[in-house]
Amino acid sequence: MTHAMLKGSNVPIEATAVRAVLRWAPGQGAPEVDASALLLGPDGRVRSDEDFVFYNQPRHPSGKVWRLGKKRVADGLTDTIQTDLAGVESAVGQILLVASADDVTFDHVRSLRILLYDATVSDAEPLAYFDIKPETGEETALICGELYRRGGGWKFRALGEGYTNGLQGLATDFGISVDESEAAAAAANQTSTTQAPAPEVSAPLPPEQPTTGVPSQPAYGYPPAAPTQQPPQPAYGYPHTQQAPATAGAAYGYPQPTGAGPGSDVRLPPQGPQFIGR
Repeated sequence: MTHAMLKGSNVPIEATAVRAVLRWAPGQGAPEVDASALLLGPDGRVRSDEDFVFYNQPRHPSGKVWRLGKKRVADGLTDTIQTDLAGVESAVGQILLVASADDVTFDHVRSLRILLYDATVSDAEPLAYFDIKPETGEETALICGELYRRGGGWKFRALGEGYTNGLQGLATDFGISVDESEAAAAAANQTSTTQAPAPEVSAPLPPEQPTTGVPSQPAYGYPPAAPTQQPPQPAYGYPHTQQAPATAGAAYGYPQPTGAGPGSDVRLPPQGPQFIGR
């Protein structure tokens, strides 16, 4: 006899092994639904991250809970978790059966149902089924039901409890250690790629010269008197050799080198006609 279950109801399980089948209708905009399971200890939390059976860890180390994978059937698409109830470790008191959708809310999933089968009998009718209706439609993960120990046996309870922060949020609530470094890096990268570029900044003007404690600045176009701590700078366009500090400004337009050593390459420009004697 198949039990049509309501939220919160439970039924005893006589079978020693069961298949929990998630089934939903395909369609445009419908997300991929994934089945997973969490094995909980007496405190209602996982004992380690190995107690999480999902698409990246499809088999529990004990070999008693595993994911069979997805299939297309006449009534839609399915994903299945199988459990050997007789062999489950005594420290495990509950097994949560979970449905999750990758970043898509369950209001896009049509005709979501969980069906429980006796895994030891082929082509048998389901022992029970539960039509899952999200409470808000914004959920991205749902606890569809749970297998739990009671009086030396097992029972199944229909739940339909939703999470809006996906499988990661659900798993974290039950003690799974989620490494968020990759998510953080992706978020940082997204921020850096979407952030508006910084405005261009013009080159800063040179700092103003102090008005006291330094010699006055020369007029535009005239080289300054040479400082005592470094050689004087050449006039515009005419380099000259290093010389002793000058005590007087250069003549108009042409600095007059003093003390040029032998072999100097300095050549005075030719005199203009105004200096030719008449």
